Amino acid sequence: MTDERLAALNQLQEKLDYYFRDPRLLDNALIHRSFVNENPALCLQDNERLEFLGDTVIGLCTSDILMKQYPDYMEGQLSKMRASIVNEHSLADLAKKHAIGDFLLLGRGEESSGGRMKISILSNAFEAVIAAIYLDSGFEEACGFIKRVFAPLIVEDTGTSIYRDYKTAVQEICQDRFRDTPKYTLTAESGPDHEKIFDVRLSVAGIITTTGTGKSKKEAEQQAAKKALEALRQNETGIGSGGD
Repeated sequence: MTDERLAALNQLQEKLDYYFRDPRLLDNALIHRSFVNENPALCLQDNERLEFLGDTVIGLCTSDILMKQYPDYMEGQLSKMRASIVNEHSLADLAKKHAIGDFLLLGRGEESSGGRMKISILSNAFEAVIAAIYLDSGFEEACGFIKRVFAPLIVEDTGTSIYRDYKTAVQEICQDRFRDTPKYTLTAESGPDHEKIFDVRLSVAGIITTTGTGKSKKEAEQQAAKKALEALRQNETGIGSGGD
């Protein structure tokens, strides 16, 4: 490895806030197959094996994080949450955040076609970097890194996809049990424009009634759906009002 390349990798390590015992692992994580194909005399290995390993490490670590952080969520909710957090676009976004594209070794064709910004190449490279950390320091260190960089996505997701799962779950149960779908009605709106609070009522054919409050109509609907889902699970044979 040249001094110039090592200096570049040191810059990336600063961005990652992780410093490799063996920088060659990080270097390997950033070698795209197009570069290997165009430079056979260098006898390099591309990052695809690391990508394969990184995908597994990320899946296991995020599953562990979600299991511990949300002990009351069911398997289906956890699976959907993990899928919404760990996907090609989110991994590419994390790669962009850490400027991983700037340090990739690409073939001329990929370079000229904008490979440094391609979602697939960036997401694969990020997985490879995770694998490099795992091989460099072990599972606990890799999980610590994953927990740190994925934390904002997990916090954001609690306000979106999990609540969508509540609404979907309620709708599926109500269609099956009552042959009807939930209706959401805005019942109140208060507060200044920049801090509004919304109240929503959920009802299903006069059988279920719950309410939800949130900083947006969507959040209020999601809260009402969560209460309805909890009530439905408590009474599998039928239900009156779900209450407030």
